[in-house]
Formats: sequence, structure tokens, C-alpha cells
Amino acid sequence: MELRHLRYFVTVAELGSISRAAVKLHIAQPPLSAQIRQLEEEVGAVLLVRWARGVRLTPAGSSFLDDARAILARAEQATLRARELQSGKRSTLRVGLMPSATQSLLPGLIRRFKASNMDVSIEAQERVPSSRQLQAMRNAELDFGFIRPGSVVGQSEWVCAIDDPYWIALPEDHALASTTKPLPVTALESEVFVAFSRYAESDFFDQTASLCEAAGFKPDVRHTATQFMSVLAMVSSGLGVAIVPASCAILAPKGVKMRLLSGVARESQLVLIANQALLQDEWGQSVLRVAEQELRALEKAVHKGVVARR
Repeated sequence: MELRHLRYFVTVAELGSISRAAVKLHIAQPPLSAQIRQLEEEVGAVLLVRWARGVRLTPAGSSFLDDARAILARAEQATLRARELQSGKRSTLRVGLMPSATQSLLPGLIRRFKASNMDVSIEAQERVPSSRQLQAMRNAELDFGFIRPGSVVGQSEWVCAIDDPYWIALPEDHALASTTKPLPVTALESEVFVAFSRYAESDFFDQTASLCEAAGFKPDVRHTATQFMSVLAMVSSGLGVAIVPASCAILAPKGVKMRLLSGVARESQLVLIANQALLQDEWGQSVLRVAEQELRALEKAVHKGVVARR
């Protein structure tokens, strides 16, 4: 089995079409089909089911896809590390992000790396849900990242965590905006919700839905967005209310009033996780110190914003 066979398979699986994969790989379709069949024979399992409009993965194919991606990532990382070690200079950092952390955390992180005089090149990747980012970390596809863990998430990759409490975003003319006090979840029972797309930020979507269900109702989600700034823009337009993390709330635009959410059983967290290999040398430890400093800076900004809006 060769790496090119794995690349061919991953491309076909991701595009769902041998013809589209052939175009992307700059290879004729018949040879590509032959390579996939050869791979299946070598694996000893059917990986793809052929349909008139494309292909889809079998259960064996889904499992093999995860492993193929991990193998390709490790091969790429091995090549990169070898080149960097030969040059005596390590620089590339693959950073995993939740969509809600991209705007609240990434800009400051980049500025902090520049100020530290560490010559690093950041490759940012949004990965959802958190479990997928953790798996990518274990597959050596990422060096470090930031997740919003659910109730059952292993902590072996955790470096540090901050509380990122839940807030309610309200249109400025909303009746609930007349009070400055924290609001209970039950106050939202009859409200129309704007929410993070379950596809884009499934961890936070599921967590906030659970908060409402624990309060005895199912949120009436009629509007969704893939970025928190879009969620807040919809709230500002009067489409509904939203539950957002405090790290998003401190950047709320005009037209949005923020109120703390009270009476929640589980707090929201933002967690820095890292590949254990990054902890093995001084350079990697320096990288994580910078990442932790930025996370702690966000924690202070969140606390300041909470106090200012009370």
C-alpha cells in the first residue's frame, strides 16, 4: 500500500465522486477507479459503494477514511519535522479552533506570537465538534487547539481551561433588556431563538439546548448562523434572542444588550489542548506558554466585560 493510494481514496471519499476526484488529482478516471479497486483488494474490504451519481462510504470505508487521514497527516508532519530539524528551525504550528473562538481568540494569539519574537507560521483549522479536534490531536494532525468540551471529554490533552459563562443576547428594545440583573433560563421559554448552526458549532448548540431542556422547555430556534458575529447581528436586527459565551458577548455590536444567564447547572468552558509531543522540548513548551497567556488574557477581558455590564 502506497501513500498515493491513500491520497486517492481520501480525495474520492471527500468529494463523493470518482470523476470529480480525477479532475482534482489530474488523473484520468479509469486509472483512478482501478487504483481504488486495487486498494480495496489489498485492504480486503469494500470501502466505497458506487452509485450513478457518485460514491458513498461503507462502514468499513468510514473507518478506513479516519485512519487514512491520520496516516497522511503523520507522513506530512514527519516530512515537515525532518526539514525543520535539518535547518535547525521549527516554525509551523497547526492550530485547531472552534468557530466561536476564531474571532475572539485567534487575532490576539497571532499578535502575541509576533510580540514574542517567535518566528512561527500558524496554520489555523476550524474543527467541530470538540471530539473531532481531540481525535485530530491524537492523530498528530494538530499541534494545539481550543475546544468547548461537553460533559464527557477526556482531559489527557488539557493544558488549561477558563470559565466562559453563558450570556443572553437581546435586541436593545426587548422587554427583558429593561433589567440589568441576571436572567434565568426560564425567562426565555416563549422567545424565538437565534443559534449557532449545529453543523458549525455543535458543541455549543447542544450545550445551550440542554440548558433550556433542563429548564423544562425546548428552544424555538428559527434562525441559525455559522459565526457568533452573525448570530449577534441577527439579534441586533430583532430576529430573536441568543445564548452566547461571554467571550463572544464582550464583542457585541450596537443594538444588542447582554445579560448574564443565571441558574445554570453546568458552566461553559474554553479549553487549551495540546499534542503531547509539543510538551517534549523547550520550543514546544514556549509555544504553549504563549497560547496559555492569550487564553488567560481572554479570561481577564471576559471578567472585565462581565463586571462592566452588571
